[in-house]
Amino acid sequence: MASRPPVVGSPAPEIALKDLRGQEVRLSDLHGKIVLLNFWATWCKPCKEEMPAMQASYDKLRDQGFVVLAVNELEDAARVAEHIRTHGHTFLVVMDHDNRVANRYGVVGLPASFLIDRQGIVREHVFGSLLTEERIAELVRSYDASPASVRR
Repeated sequence: MASRPPVVGSPAPEIALKDLRGQEVRLSDLHGKIVLLNFWATWCKPCKEEMPAMQASYDKLRDQGFVVLAVNELEDAARVAEHIRTHGHTFLVVMDHDNRVANRYGVVGLPASFLIDRQGIVREHVFGSLLTEERIAELVRSYDASPASVRR
């Protein structure tokens, strides 16, 4: 059963999941970056609809320290890898095979996203509504305190 989502303004719970190559990815390894943590599945139509905006945002903002960490829920790694390859996504994808991380983040429906700042603090959570390039850029601008912050 899902617990409550992390409170905005509190540290993001640690994540340690394997990517599509079997390498462990830890959220703490991304400290110092702005992380869009997105929970998704290949069968989720809204998830697939927002992924191009996530990719475009990643392409535009990664040089400023923006990272997309897409957490796939409960699916087969081969199916997920095929989906990612077919759609040309290059952001980080990790597998939550037992839904442990999604449950820790209080995810009960997809898509669900969290914006985590450079200090590892949850700044926003977005459940259900689609992310657009504009919304992602706005969130990053709002919570990026670094000198190389994203500008309009």
